[in-house]
Amino acid sequence: MGAVAASGFLSACSTTRFVPGKIEKDGISVDPREFAIKEKGKYRSYIIIRNDALLFPICLYRLSETEYSALWMQCSHQGAELAVSGDKLQCPAHGSEYNNRGKVTGGPADRDIRSFPVSLIDNQVFIDLRKA
Repeated sequence: MGAVAASGFLSACSTTRFVPGKIEKDGISVDPREFAIKEKGKYRSYIIIRNDALLFPICLYRLSETEYSALWMQCSHQGAELAVSGDKLQCPAHGSEYNNRGKVTGGPADRDIRSFPVSLIDNQVFIDLRKA
C-alpha cells in the first residue's frame, strides 16, 4: 500500500483542515471531499474533527480512497490532547507517540489510543462513536 497510497497524499506540511462533522444518532459523518485539495487528485492525509459535542477532537486519516482511521486525540498516558504531525500523533505533555492507526510507537504511554470503526455510507465517511 505504501507507495501507491502515498502518491495522492501531500506531505505533513500541508495546512491542517478542521471540520465540525455532522452529529448523527450513533456517530458523526464527514464528507470525504473534505480531504480534497484544490490541485486535482491531491488529498490531505488527515483532517481534524472538532465539534462541541465531543470532549476531544477526532483525527480522521485517509489511508486510501476507501480506508480511513478515526482516532480520539486523547493521550492514553495522562489524558492530554494530542497534536498531529503527519502520520503520527504526539503528546505535548510527556512525548508519547502513536501511529496513524492509534498504536503506541513511543512512551511513556503503554496503551494504544482509542479508535473508532469507520465505514462509507451514502457517500459519507461515518465514524461509529458507540464502539471503540
